[in-house]
Amino acid sequence: MARPRRSKPHRMPKTHDRRAHDLPRNADVVPVEIDDPLALEPGEKIVALRSVRNDPLGRLHAHKQLDDAQYRAGRAFQNDWERAERGPQAVDPSREHVDGARGREPVTEGQRQAVLRLNRAERELGADGAAITHDVLVHGLTMEQVGHKRGLASQRWNDYFARRFKECLDRLALVYGLSTDRIPRKYDQPVRASRPTQT
Repeated sequence: MARPRRSKPHRMPKTHDRRAHDLPRNADVVPVEIDDPLALEPGEKIVALRSVRNDPLGRLHAHKQLDDAQYRAGRAFQNDWERAERGPQAVDPSREHVDGARGREPVTEGQRQAVLRLNRAERELGADGAAITHDVLVHGLTMEQVGHKRGLASQRWNDYFARRFKECLDRLALVYGLSTDRIPRKYDQPVRASRPTQT
């Protein structure tokens, strides 16, 4: 005699898994939580993979070596650099003039403000700090590459450049208004006057 079929409970289908499973061989990605672009309710989050292969700032933040203010200050500096770089380009007088060619683009107010912020940031960072910040944030160099560029290849120098870069990001966070903490420096300390000796 045939056994009667039992009714199975109805299971709701899983939502579609939108995570990438096939990554390139040399991929360097970290999971990051972002706003869901297909969300029905505002504020819903999803986990996405962010590439940090050519992004030293993102890699340091993903490994919890930078806090959020330092990370956002670095991104603000990169954004200002890209905006200022998009300005008018030099005209090559040796090229033949062609009718219908684009004329010079005027400098926008956003580009002017970005240049002013970059100038202020470079004054705050000093020559050495601005050079290290530029190497990491604009050229995407790692601390080892920053040391090799200066002819200083040892772990102590790598640690020094990493520490100095974090100090520069702290200073940038103050410049961009992302941090209100005053970072005391050795030369900011008040000097105590010695009491004059009476004779």
